[in-house]
Amino acid sequence: MKQWSALSLLLFLFSSVLARDPAVQDTVDIGGIGNSIRITSSTLLYIDPSGSLRPEEAVNKTFSPLDQFKGKRAIPPAMVPYTFFLKINLANSADTVMEAFLYPGALFSKISLYKSGGSLTALSYPEDRDGYRKFRLAPHEQTTLLVMLRPVKHENDFFNVQLIKGSFIQNHKLINLYTRSGIKTFGYVLSGILFMMILFMGSTYLLSKKREFLYNAVYSFCMFLLIYFNSLVLRTYTLFTNFFMSYLDFFLLVTGTIFYIAFTRRFLNTETRYGLLDRMLKYGQVFLVTTLVLYTGLHFLTTNFLWQFILENIIKFLSLLLGVFFIIMAVRQKNRLLNYLAAGNAALVLFSTLSLALIWLDNRPSGLFSSPLFYYYLGIVLELSFFLLGLTYKNRNELIERTQEQEELKLQAKKQEYETQIAIMKAQQEERNRISADMHDDLGAGVTTIRLYSELARQKLGADSIPELDKISSSSDELLNKMNAIIWSMSSSNDSLGNMIAYIRSYTIEYFENSGVNCRISIPENLPDILVPGEIRRNVFLVVKEAMNNILKHAKATEVKVTLERVPGGLTLYIHDNGIGINPDKLRQFGNGLKNMKKRMKDIQVQFTIENRNGTLITIHRLIRAFNPDAQSPDPA
Repeated sequence: MKQWSALSLLLFLFSSVLARDPAVQDTVDIGGIGNSIRITSSTLLYIDPSGSLRPEEAVNKTFSPLDQFKGKRAIPPAMVPYTFFLKINLANSADTVMEAFLYPGALFSKISLYKSGGSLTALSYPEDRDGYRKFRLAPHEQTTLLVMLRPVKHENDFFNVQLIKGSFIQNHKLINLYTRSGIKTFGYVLSGILFMMILFMGSTYLLSKKREFLYNAVYSFCMFLLIYFNSLVLRTYTLFTNFFMSYLDFFLLVTGTIFYIAFTRRFLNTETRYGLLDRMLKYGQVFLVTTLVLYTGLHFLTTNFLWQFILENIIKFLSLLLGVFFIIMAVRQKNRLLNYLAAGNAALVLFSTLSLALIWLDNRPSGLFSSPLFYYYLGIVLELSFFLLGLTYKNRNELIERTQEQEELKLQAKKQEYETQIAIMKAQQEERNRISADMHDDLGAGVTTIRLYSELARQKLGADSIPELDKISSSSDELLNKMNAIIWSMSSSNDSLGNMIAYIRSYTIEYFENSGVNCRISIPENLPDILVPGEIRRNVFLVVKEAMNNILKHAKATEVKVTLERVPGGLTLYIHDNGIGINPDKLRQFGNGLKNMKKRMKDIQVQFTIENRNGTLITIHRLIRAFNPDAQSPDPA
């Protein structure tokens, strides 16, 4: 019987609890709350869909428990334009005036407090800022606090009603601010990295005037502002926080994406290289610009947030699809430059998806690595890092290409210069050949005729021949020999080392014939087959001729030895007589023979020495490559 009585009593009490008026709420005693308390379960809620209800009208409406709100903590996007009223019963059991702050949650554009007595009294204090509202209760006072809230246009508005003692408010703000200090610090560090990238891109643009660097700098600047402001406003509740969270963050994201697409099109030259990709990116740009204008109009010109929320998610979804399409196409193209951008996109898509997954799972961050923002920031920085690698790779290739083009232009210019020089030399040589032929045919015949007539005249006169006829005959012979030497030096058919040596050998033997001077000539076999231009042949021959003349006239020699030797890298010609030798100190002051010989050799870059060595020794030396620059020298001394 006692058991049945106890069971009946329990059923009665349980049914009494179920039948309790939901509008009846507990009274919160601020005199005994400690430093702060969450009072969501002690708070009643009334929703005004019209948004026009005055507090005096709302206070008499039927309220329901806040913890039964269908949005749980977050306010559904369709209800963001609504006005929300909270009712809280408060008491002060202390013997002194109690000062406290109400924190309704985040994010709200308007927070107004009213005290309910006989009538509503609006509460306003200079300290009402940063999402907190101040109020006071007299000793043993009981009252009802009415709170009017208007959410910010954001999908993460939520209720988190707390009471904070006035003496603890600064500590509460600091705790609230540094609850997620890890992600704030990480955001500031990444902002610094992005700022360095912006400076690099900006300076590179100023130097190169390439628009892709400007587009990338603007994109990096938008991402810098997005991460920096996100870190700055995190866990703060100011007017700027409301504006940033409701509009500016999405504006920066879309604007940055528009410039990123412009950068990609310019960087990859998609208009000429990837037609399909260029059309997709162009349509994507137009779509983003159009929807951003529409989004701005919905935000500033209407109170409706649902369509704005839907449009924002459509933009994010299509941007994600565009990124996936770009990655797939880049993989198929197998282009290294394209793959850098694809890798950046893949990093952003991967970490953005992970960030969204943490948000959808209603993950409560317990540290840096459990924060959705951490992975979103990481995706942005990795994307920009790959872009920077791509820009570096492209610049290096362009530098190599420019260098190759410059070298090719230099080679072409040199080739053209060589061709011009060859054409000039060919024309000069042709003219020399023509002159030598004319001299041989005309002047040679004329001089030979003069010599012949002088000989005939001398024979006819016999013993009565005059000395002038002998001089004419002798001068004709000398002139004919000089002219033959000139013709020989001018004719291109004689431009060889073998021809020059043979001519000098023939002239030397003929010169000393019947002179009483024994001439010995030593020439090695297998002379190198090299070209010797007419200028060199002529000057070497004239120096040899002058040496022979000096030996015959001044040396008093009985023997002369002409020796040609091959030395490492070149040829050396020795002319050595056994005469009285040469004394440089006793040379005539105005003698030009020796000076002319040295000058001629210096002009054609031939080493020339003259010295006493049991007679006079003349040495003429020249490198083989000096005769012919294309010849290979075994020992380029």
